[in-house]
Amino acid sequence: MVEFDDAFRQQLHELFVWRRDVRRFRSDPLPDGAIDRLIETACLSPSVGLSQPWRFVIVDDAARRRAVIDNFRACNADALNCYSGERAARYAALKLSGLEQAPGHLAVFADKASDIGHGLGRATMPETTEYSVVAAITAMWLAARAEGIGLGWVSILNPDRIHAILDVPSTWKFIAYLCVGYPEAECDQPELERAKWEHRREASEFTLRR
Repeated sequence: MVEFDDAFRQQLHELFVWRRDVRRFRSDPLPDGAIDRLIETACLSPSVGLSQPWRFVIVDDAARRRAVIDNFRACNADALNCYSGERAARYAALKLSGLEQAPGHLAVFADKASDIGHGLGRATMPETTEYSVVAAITAMWLAARAEGIGLGWVSILNPDRIHAILDVPSTWKFIAYLCVGYPEAECDQPELERAKWEHRREASEFTLRR
């Protein structure tokens, strides 16, 4: 049995504290095999019924990357129109993707049609397929941070358009588009908190006892 001591637990806590959703990347290339290694770690994550529904698409093609960037710009402009006044001004000032700077692009999908796991655990909560993929992304995020690599999750995209750009099966549900690279700077505070968009709340605000 493997045992983890207090020093390890403290370092693990620090890893959680210093994990950031990165928007500002250096242009330095990633080491060969870095993204593949992070994917291998992600695949150690738990999944409902051991279904392993995660599907990863490493996006190297320049034309596909440009199409993703164009879609982000269009979707971001639409999102800005949802706000008004001071909140709109704050939104416009935010940097919400590192798509043009990050050396690595990785799209993540959930395979809704896979028969791996034989449907165990999904009859009453089929959405656990997607939850399993999110768990894998979280594991990858922490593993990347431990190597000094930053991840930025871009959600301001049209899923149908991403499907078309990347030419993936229709049964795959788009979950995340990740920018991967070395961050310009490191911080233990979320960028959106520093920009005064929102602040981190105490755990007690989200906890009930019954």
